[in-house]
Amino acid sequence: MQSRKEYGYNSSGELGHHHDYLLPSLLRAVKDEGQGRPTRIFDLGCGNGSVAGVLVSKGHQVVGVDPSESGIAAAAGRRSEGLRLEVGSAYDPLAEKFGTFPIVISLEVVEHVYSPREFAKSLFDLVQENGLAVVSTPYHGYLKNLVLALTGAMDRHFTALWDHGHIKFWSPRTLSALLLEAGFKSVEIQRVGRVPPLAKSMIALARK
Repeated sequence: MQSRKEYGYNSSGELGHHHDYLLPSLLRAVKDEGQGRPTRIFDLGCGNGSVAGVLVSKGHQVVGVDPSESGIAAAAGRRSEGLRLEVGSAYDPLAEKFGTFPIVISLEVVEHVYSPREFAKSLFDLVQENGLAVVSTPYHGYLKNLVLALTGAMDRHFTALWDHGHIKFWSPRTLSALLLEAGFKSVEIQRVGRVPPLAKSMIALARK
């Protein structure tokens, strides 16, 4: 039974609608970083393991954590060689337990965390030297916010009545500032879903 204190998952390993526009960019970044070869990936906020499962199916080894017990329980049905998913969060000493990785991903997570600097530090610590972090979050920009206001979509977009929903709303500038402050050397922002000014999400490629 889903706890009222956690973001719940009810399906085993199913991809969400947002993965339609996130996965192509993620898979391209992983392929480029690994030069087409299988690599080790950490999934920070792995949810129900749906993305981790896609990555493992392409030959990668994936370790992931999520604070949602229901998410990890749902992911248990897809256990396979090269896949390790456990209950845990960015507030835990993850690098001490799991080590570092060439690639660390965190999709649609940072907008849910109460302490983004702790999240960014944990992310940074998990990435090996010269490695890559791939972070996605809903996109916010001046034109998109104006369109939301003019079309009366602000309440639906900001999800105030969604338990455990979005509590931080990031722009390219603020997300880049967070990751650079954590110690990453460079951050490239890609906007995905719709035309760029009205993008659904953005993906930060942060180099350690």
